[in-house]
Amino acid sequence: MAQVVAQVVAQVMTHGVAPGAVPASPAAPAGAKAAPSLAMIRFGVLPLGGTVESRALWTPLMADMSRALGIPVSAYSVPSYEELDRAIGRDEIDMAFLSAKMALDAVMQRRMKVVAQIARHPDVPEHRAVLLARKSGPLNTLEGMLARPEQWRLARGDSRSVTGFIVPQSQLFLPNHIEMETRFRSEFVGTHQATALAVANGDADVATNNTTDFERFRQQFPVEAERLQVIWQSEPPPGAPMVVRRDYPPEFQARLQNFLTGYGKGKGARANAEREVLKSLRAAYGYVAVDDSALLPEALLEYRLGKQRAMAAAWVNEAARAQRLQRIEKTYAEQVELLRGGR
Repeated sequence: MAQVVAQVVAQVMTHGVAPGAVPASPAAPAGAKAAPSLAMIRFGVLPLGGTVESRALWTPLMADMSRALGIPVSAYSVPSYEELDRAIGRDEIDMAFLSAKMALDAVMQRRMKVVAQIARHPDVPEHRAVLLARKSGPLNTLEGMLARPEQWRLARGDSRSVTGFIVPQSQLFLPNHIEMETRFRSEFVGTHQATALAVANGDADVATNNTTDFERFRQQFPVEAERLQVIWQSEPPPGAPMVVRRDYPPEFQARLQNFLTGYGKGKGARANAEREVLKSLRAAYGYVAVDDSALLPEALLEYRLGKQRAMAAAWVNEAARAQRLQRIEKTYAEQVELLRGGR
């Protein structure tokens, strides 16, 4: 396994493209979609703390995937959600573990399809969005933040982050008539690790985060984590799925899905090693097979958030507001139809 890991790491270059990978031809007609190559899988890595750290976390699973499928797997690691989103739009990624928001966008663009999701277990606390504040200081309570957001410096996730933006905005801020992007004294946008560090080091007063990444933060930065407290937590948000290019042959999609759902399920030394990999990825019980319908909760969340924002915003007249609400209803209906297999 160590040899395979070394081979996979050696394939990864600065921008995540392995030697021998053939970029899309610049001479291709506008709108043309290159057929996916089965000679290599480019695995999109969602940024956690940093590109190197995120790539290192996924390298063992990619190495095992390469061994099982007989195809090189290279990491496409980027520092932000935005860059990963762009890479998907350019068909530079073949499969990825994405936030539910990013997965929904990729599925609606007909570029990706959902094949797996982290398995949940009754003995494992459910993943939730949280707000972090320092234990000491004048601004360290939820009530104080909601009463005087203009006095707080906010550290939050990208707008594509479910727990770093969408869920806090929908479940906490908008119901209290607070727009995250405009009501705070200042804001910093970064990864979950970066937002937690910003509060711990006194560069921000409150941070959006989640239980899974905050637990990882506790292990990596115990001194800084001890300065922080959770002042709010959400209802469980939609889960992050594993997606693969829609235009891959169905039989190959099935092989990928079977690899993921069987990973860490066997017996013996290899299965034990796979279970350790899953623990490091905060997926101790492995992955379960799902399809695009797994994104219906995310579509509903975005639908409700869109309506909340439309109702809270200032409009030239009520007709403009009504038009916006109609577009939201239409978009949601289209999403539901597609996710249920309507086209």
